[in-house]
Amino acid sequence: MAEESDWTAVGEQVRQARLGAGMSQAELAGRVGLDRTMVAKVEAGGRRVDALELIRLAAALDVPIDYLLQRRPAVISHRAELLADDNDTDVARRSQRLDITLSAWLGDVRQMIEAGTLRVNTPMRYAGRVESETDARLAARWLREAHGAGVAPIDTLMEFSERSGQYVLVSNLPGDGASLIDGDIAVAVVSKNGDPGRRRATAAHELGHLVLGDEYSSDLAVHMSRADREGVINAFAAELLLPVAAFADRDPEGNLREEVIRLAARYRTSWSLALRQAELAGWLDAVMRRTLSQATPTQAEFLDAVGWSPQPDLNAVRVPPGYSHAVMQAWRRDLVTSSRAVELLHGQINRDDLPPRDEADLTL
Repeated sequence: MAEESDWTAVGEQVRQARLGAGMSQAELAGRVGLDRTMVAKVEAGGRRVDALELIRLAAALDVPIDYLLQRRPAVISHRAELLADDNDTDVARRSQRLDITLSAWLGDVRQMIEAGTLRVNTPMRYAGRVESETDARLAARWLREAHGAGVAPIDTLMEFSERSGQYVLVSNLPGDGASLIDGDIAVAVVSKNGDPGRRRATAAHELGHLVLGDEYSSDLAVHMSRADREGVINAFAAELLLPVAAFADRDPEGNLREEVIRLAARYRTSWSLALRQAELAGWLDAVMRRTLSQATPTQAEFLDAVGWSPQPDLNAVRVPPGYSHAVMQAWRRDLVTSSRAVELLHGQINRDDLPPRDEADLTL
C-alpha cells in the first residue's frame, strides 16, 4: 500500500484514470459505493484508500491496481495525431487510455525482469545530432546497419524493436500508439486497429522516439516545434521501413506503378509511405506522387507482387518473442499462475493452450 506521502500521487492517478474513462466524480462514486465528496477527497490526496476501496476503484476504472499506486514515468510520447488538439476532450481521453495501457505494459515487463526470466536489451540511442529529416534518415540507416539489416526488408518489426531495446505490445487501443522510457526500460504500445502498413509505421515511429530522443529530451533539437519533431521522427520511420536505397534497381522498361507496388509489398509499408520514398529516390515527382496516391493498390495487387504469400506483421503476434519466452519460463518455474501467464501474453494464447497443473499454492 502507498506511504502517507504518496496519497496525493494516488489521488492524481485516480483522477486521471477517471477522466480517461469519461466519468464524473459522481459516476465513479456510485460504482464504488462512496459519496461523491469522498471521491473528491481521494483525488485531492486528502483521504487514504483502504485495500478493498482500491480494488473497487481499479475495477470501476478498468485499470490495474498498480497503475493507481505507482507514479507515472516522466517520459511519455504519443503519435502526433493524438496530440493535434490538447483541449479536445475526446483526444484527452484516448491519450489517457494509452497512458494506462503503457503503464500496465511496463509493469508486465518489470514483473518478468524481477522474476529473473527477462534480461532486457539496452535501449539503442543514436549518437549523432539530429536537427533535420536528413539527419533522421542517417540515424535509421545506422540502426539498420547495427542490426545487419542493410537495405533488406525487416521481417518482423516486433523482434527488431526488441533487439533495439524497446518492447512493443499490440493491443486494442484508440489512436495509433505511444511509448515511454522509465530508466533503462523502454516500452511501446501499437493499436491493432487499422491496416498492417499503418501498424508498422506506428511501431517504427515509436522506435524513433527511443533512438532519436523525444520531445521531453534534449537529444532531439529542442528548438523544433512539436510538428517538426514529429516530422523528423516520421522520416526516421520511413527510412527504417523502406530505405531510399531499395529503389536503386528500377527496370527502365517496367511499369512504374507496379514497381512501387512490388516494393511496398516486399517491405510491407503503406502505399503513401512507398510513394513518398519513391519521390525521394527520384522515381517520380510530386505531381505524379499525388496522382498515384489516388489509385491505392488492391489487396490482390499487393499479394500478386509477393507471389500470393501474405506476410502479416504486428497482427497475430502481440508481444515480443524474448518477452514471450520469459513469461513461459516464469510459468514453468511456478513463478506465475496459468491465468497470469495468459494475461501477461495479452491474447497470444488462452488457458487451454497451457498444460494442466496443480496451482493450489500459487498466488501470482
